[in-house]
Amino acid sequence: MFFRNPQPHQATFEEHLGKVKQAGFEVERETPGRARVTRGGDGAVIEDAGGGRVKVGKAGVLVGKEIALLISGGYQMFLRTPSGKELPALASQLTALHEFDEDLREALGLTSLYNLSLGTTADEHLYDRVEDRDAPRYPRPWEKRAISR
Repeated sequence: MFFRNPQPHQATFEEHLGKVKQAGFEVERETPGRARVTRGGDGAVIEDAGGGRVKVGKAGVLVGKEIALLISGGYQMFLRTPSGKELPALASQLTALHEFDEDLREALGLTSLYNLSLGTTADEHLYDRVEDRDAPRYPRPWEKRAISR
C-alpha cells in the first residue's frame, strides 16, 4: 500500500484577508486581487500572487489618503508620498511602522527576515554626496589620457 502525505492547504486571498482582519487590521478592497491594509497611522498594499501566496507592498505611514514610504537622508529618515510631499519621520512613527510591518507579516504567515527584523528599512538612500556619480564615466586622474597637440 502506498502512503500519501496530505497536500497542505493553500489559503485563498479571501482567507488571508480574514486572518488580517482577525489580527486587528482594517482592510479596504481596491480591486479583486488587491487590498489596502491599515492600522493606526500605518498602511500597506497586499496583492494576490496566486497559488495561495500574497505579496506585501512596502509598508508606510498614512499621510492623508496616501501611503508615504521611507527615504533615508543619511542624517534623518523622511517620508515621501506618491504625490511628492516630503515630511521628516519621527521616532514614534518609525517604531509604529516597524511593529505594523512585523504584525502584518505574522498575520499573513510570511517569513520575517533577519535584516528587516532589526528595524525599519528604506529602499531609497539620498545621502550620497558624490556629484554626478551616475553620470557617464569620465577618465580618472590616474588613467592615461590622449594628449592633443
